Amino acid sequence: MDVTINKQVRDVMPDLKDKELVDKMVDEKPVKSRLGILVLMAVGFLVVILGAFIIYAMIQTHKTSQSSTGIPSPKVTKNVTTSKYVAGKDYKITYSNQNVIDKGVLDKALEESNGKNINFMMDTSEDGGNMAKVEVYYNKDKNLLVERLFENGYQDNQPSQTVGYDLSEHKMNLEKTYPTDYLNQPLVYKWEKLVK
Repeated sequence: MDVTINKQVRDVMPDLKDKELVDKMVDEKPVKSRLGILVLMAVGFLVVILGAFIIYAMIQTHKTSQSSTGIPSPKVTKNVTTSKYVAGKDYKITYSNQNVIDKGVLDKALEESNGKNINFMMDTSEDGGNMAKVEVYYNKDKNLLVERLFENGYQDNQPSQTVGYDLSEHKMNLEKTYPTDYLNQPLVYKWEKLVK
């Protein structure tokens, strides 16, 4: 009887071994496909994170490029580098600073005082410049630029506002400027609106 049982066990064993092998193979396929799915999910997650980082960097770059330096003072806004107005058609600029003041120093002071922001000066809205003309005089003794601002509709060559820019301190002179600050001083820069 012992021999019969052993023979039956031997006959059944190959079936069991094959069955175990098939079960093992069936179990391995889901593991491999699960690993593939996990790898794809990890790559997808990294792509989403990288995309979010790139979008964030682009937004920060855009914000940085929009904000430029400008000294806050009455009627001064941030400097805008792109202009929708054309020189010679919409406005005219005349420099007469030869042998009086360095053009680079003058331009830097005009940028800091908002005198180079053509869009602002042409803007006729309530928070715009609404300028018709800007004259800049250089007072060498006080190292001061005096800007005479003429808004649209000015009369009798009377400025709407007169402001000073202190070249020593690189800031707007918030104290009142007097006619003696610019009378008999050289006119070094003039901006005129040509479009009516």
